[in-house]
Amino acid sequence: MSMQPVPTPGAGEAKQARPPVKRILPPKPLAAGIVAAAFTVVLYVIELIDVILPASLDDGGIVARSLGGLDGIAWAPLLHDGWGHLLANTVPVLVFAFLAMAGGIGQWVMVTATIWLVGGVGVWLTAPPGVITVGASGLAFGWLAFLLVRGVFNRSVAQLAVAAVLLAIWGGMLWGVLPGQAGISWQGHLFGALGGVLAAWLGAKADRAASRKTAGGVGPAAG
Repeated sequence: MSMQPVPTPGAGEAKQARPPVKRILPPKPLAAGIVAAAFTVVLYVIELIDVILPASLDDGGIVARSLGGLDGIAWAPLLHDGWGHLLANTVPVLVFAFLAMAGGIGQWVMVTATIWLVGGVGVWLTAPPGVITVGASGLAFGWLAFLLVRGVFNRSVAQLAVAAVLLAIWGGMLWGVLPGQAGISWQGHLFGALGGVLAAWLGAKADRAASRKTAGGVGPAAG
């Protein structure tokens, strides 16, 4: 039986690229931009269908503590209460979705799914009865929260710097997690943001576990 030693990096290999979890921009900006734009286009197409057809698609949103409204968790972020509602969400959705793909599109899918589920379940549990909740603002709040806290979990100065810029530009959005404005689902904003924090923590935890596994590994053994 023989063991292969772990190779020692040469001088030319000493400088390593920034780990994927600590990136501040998507590794494939064009692909990330296409995904963010395509998601936004889907929102506009759905709103157009809702306007053209007498389908009342908004009725498919979340109805709190109603079994009939439980499936709204899957559809609510895709639906909007008119063009004004959708236009207000468009820029945050485009910008935050793009930046949230810094860890790759695969990680973005995980982050988005976490925000979607946590935000939807939170709304279903806490929203007022007899109210239908729709809109992608919960996703926008979740992506923003993810971008704001990922640098803390990842111990990344660059990501913290990006967070400071985002906070300076969109920090006022964070007041939307508090009750106050009529017709606005602060529950969706709050639980969407909590989903973003959870996604950032889970991502950092998975990355540290993978790093420990890589650091503790050995080369292949031959019998």
